[in-house]
Amino acid sequence: MELQLGERRFMFDPWLKGPAFARGWWLLHEPPADALDRLCAADLIYISHIHSDHLSYPTLKVLSERRPGAPIYVGDTSRPVFWYLEQSQVKLTNINVVPFGVWQNVDEHLRFMILMDGIHPEMDTCIIVEYKGHMILNTVDCTRPNGGRLPQSVDLMMSDFAGGASGFPMTFYGGKYSDSWKADFIKTERKKLLNYKAELVKTLEPRIFCPFAGYFVEAHPSDRYIKDTNVKNSAEALNALINKIRPDTLTWTPKPGSVLDLGLALSDPTNSGAIAFPPASTQIYKVSWEFDLYLDELRSAISSEIFKHQNWIQFYYTWAGFQNYNLVIRVIETDDKFVHVTDGWDYLVDFLDLSFPKKRPEREHFYLELKNRLSVMRYVVLHGRLWDDLYIGFQNRISRDPDIYHHRFWNHFQTELPVTRPDWDQFLQLQASTNGVKTRVEEQRSLCVVS
Repeated sequence: MELQLGERRFMFDPWLKGPAFARGWWLLHEPPADALDRLCAADLIYISHIHSDHLSYPTLKVLSERRPGAPIYVGDTSRPVFWYLEQSQVKLTNINVVPFGVWQNVDEHLRFMILMDGIHPEMDTCIIVEYKGHMILNTVDCTRPNGGRLPQSVDLMMSDFAGGASGFPMTFYGGKYSDSWKADFIKTERKKLLNYKAELVKTLEPRIFCPFAGYFVEAHPSDRYIKDTNVKNSAEALNALINKIRPDTLTWTPKPGSVLDLGLALSDPTNSGAIAFPPASTQIYKVSWEFDLYLDELRSAISSEIFKHQNWIQFYYTWAGFQNYNLVIRVIETDDKFVHVTDGWDYLVDFLDLSFPKKRPEREHFYLELKNRLSVMRYVVLHGRLWDDLYIGFQNRISRDPDIYHHRFWNHFQTELPVTRPDWDQFLQLQASTNGVKTRVEEQRSLCVVS
């Protein structure tokens, strides 16, 4: 989304190239042909949080090549938004981390304020922009933006709308997780989200509302099951509900290349000229995504030297730093259809004492079984990336006993892993000094391959 505020251009969360969450999310819409040019010419760029549908390194790579000094603004979250920047090799030289709740003055007419989320303050943010007394509120993906303390009657409000940004329940199997149960659950949750967003609009009474975040699709053929199962809300459905319960709010469903003239719409909401639609010949939806270009990068991790040594498992989970929790996980490396691959690892981790047993312990314990796609799991491990790539990206299949959510585990691996990747050079040096000519076959004899 781009705002033109007088002579200044303000870009929000530009995702214009490549996938998000490893290979799970792809752009639903075809960006306008000049979108990257406009990004590179922007006066200000706001990145709301670390998720890769908002912080798109393939997009920012283009920006870094053309204009590395473009001014980027992020909130002062506990996990830095650009924690992965150095390893990404994207060179950006003008990233500004600003405190929450403090107006940032751009000029005499323009200022903005970044606010934290009340539910996920460690990572999610939203923004208020004020230009010549007109206020724009973008709540992005926040669950409870600024703890519910938000301005009334803003001129334009933007938010997410779609839902479906989680592996649950689509990637779960066993027990109650039949296709019919999933369908009923998803239908209920999507309705809850629509009602929550509509009620928020009713409470805040913005003059104009725009569904902003949620335009993604599980486009890769191997994820057809997720695409069919993960039914999402449409922007049109949310706007229709808002029109019903808050008819004084004008709604706008954006399309690639469309433009809302906010000044004109505010002065005369009935003026159809306030919205400029793209030409009829404009390609709205993407039909090609360059899958191989991005999947080849993930596959490059498969043959890494570290995975020839069984000890990578202990080294990695020690680096991860999660323990003292009565949970045992079984991790199985699989192909794209979630079938165990012959040369893939299959192991247990006991997080009570951070041990790696050959079988599940006799004591009572929580249990998770994770079938992870080989290329994505190894890429995540090799580069020390967050497990959002696996979970939100639909790159695993999960069963659990008992069927409860383990917040401590998922929160750690999705938001609290170290910001520097494992020192694999040190690991390989250690292996060279201790293993000698020990072969992988010999190592596997001591590895738990669970049946």
